Amino acid sequence: SLIQKKDQLKKFDLDFLIIINFNKTFSKFSPEKFIREIIHKKAKCKFLFVSNNFKFGYKRKGDINTLRYYANLLSYNIIITRPFRKQNKTISSTLIRKKITQGKIKEINKLLNRKWTIKGKVIKGEKRGRKIGFPTCNIKIADYITPKLGVYAVTAKNPKFNKSGIANIGYRPTFNGKSLLLETNIFRFKQNLYNKYVEISFKKFIRSEKKFKNLDQLKKQIKIDIKRAKKNV
Repeated sequence: SLIQKKDQLKKFDLDFLIIINFNKTFSKFSPEKFIREIIHKKAKCKFLFVSNNFKFGYKRKGDINTLRYYANLLSYNIIITRPFRKQNKTISSTLIRKKITQGKIKEINKLLNRKWTIKGKVIKGEKRGRKIGFPTCNIKIADYITPKLGVYAVTAKNPKFNKSGIANIGYRPTFNGKSLLLETNIFRFKQNLYNKYVEISFKKFIRSEKKFKNLDQLKKQIKIDIKRAKKNV
């Protein structure tokens, strides 16, 4: 999320951060217009660092050769870097998004060099978890890439706590749910979190989402899932 991006960038002691609203008008900017209007006029760029496989502008028509050409005209310096590689793989957002959809959490966390997280405001649910003995804090994840549906070992935290837990991402097929939801049961925790922001960090994928015949089967499986999750505490 944008909040998380800002938090990550703060660690690098940036002097300032420019955030551009990627709307329909902006998406149609040609590479030349982007360089003249944003890089030159708005940012007054003097040094520009890009990877050698960088593409930009409408239909990705711009590349490092485009940047080099305008660097001479508009008096900025371009520094070309190689894509970052780890374990003989180019680390790209495309690769990481693919692994998120596959539920390969341990690989994702190694590539990111941090745990993949979802941060959001806790909303009121239907309190089914509480009724069966496993209360959850619920977060909508519409703005995030949809991960592999199922159960994960996680850590839940905000400025006042940092605890292990178990989370389910899915549509709750046992209850004929319609909307995608992240439900987290935080171990040894009883505070009311409604309307508070909580960050859920993913540690391990446990199992895929499944529809159960009845509540007893669901409760039995949740207990098994919790035992597996606690091995990752």
